[in-house]
Amino acid sequence: MGANTAENTNLRLKAVLDILAESVWSGATLNAGEVLAEAIVRVPFNDHEAELLSGGIPRGHKTLTSASAKLVKAGWLVKGRSGWTIPEDGLRATVAFPDAAAFGAALDAGTPVPADVAVPTAPPVKPQAKKAAAAKKAAPAKKTAEPKVAAAKVSAPRAKAATAKASAAAAAPVAKKSTRKAPAKAAAASAVETLPQPDAVAIAGDFNKILGAAEDWAPQYDEAQMEFNPVVQVWTLTAELPAGFYTYKIALNRSWDENYGAFGARDGANHELNHDGGPVTITYSHATRDIVIG
Repeated sequence: MGANTAENTNLRLKAVLDILAESVWSGATLNAGEVLAEAIVRVPFNDHEAELLSGGIPRGHKTLTSASAKLVKAGWLVKGRSGWTIPEDGLRATVAFPDAAAFGAALDAGTPVPADVAVPTAPPVKPQAKKAAAAKKAAPAKKTAEPKVAAAKVSAPRAKAATAKASAAAAAPVAKKSTRKAPAKAAAASAVETLPQPDAVAIAGDFNKILGAAEDWAPQYDEAQMEFNPVVQVWTLTAELPAGFYTYKIALNRSWDENYGAFGARDGANHELNHDGGPVTITYSHATRDIVIG
């Protein structure tokens, strides 16, 4: 974590590019909400950043969302209707400015990625990992000498005693090996700090009938419910919508008792979607009470 909000924001912006680059290597598909959520997990909010603004949005989340425009301006991030993607210059930036200080300075100054930096084709190996691998390769393999068994001379009386002892051991009952398994160790703590979540989250708006619900603006129907992803702590719903202009809100627990509109404001103005037609993914974060369209 950085010394202040400015440093933390640069760390999170770098994390955004790192996460998108990792998704390129792994083939994973992440929407914008998941990318932002993971960046915040990697660089948690300090007390000042965690303070909720008037709309119920943490100060740090609003700062990060606004600052992501710098990545777009630099040509390191593309925000499209289908989500966020990392172009070649963004991939090159992850290796050209590997530490947070250099990354933040280049981003703030508008420094372009040096022309001689190639597009990485694999995740960069951390220096510690390189040293460990080199040390392992250089270390000679230890040979384990087989124990030599010396022939012992036993006098007749001792031999008899040894035979008697062996017979007694053979006659003794053999203790059965317990098949009871040792209690399982407690699961490792999750890297993602869990946040208490509502029982259900619905997108209630003027397209619920298109989703198959009996009526619009009805958060009680199954067709309006979002699906929770416990790994990144966000709720998502993907739908195929005709071209048009739509309005909606986020409603919790299948009722209007608690609902959030634009900018995560409780009982706020409707969210708006001017859609060209086709699939659309809406992601809701209960940490910010806000949404991301992907």
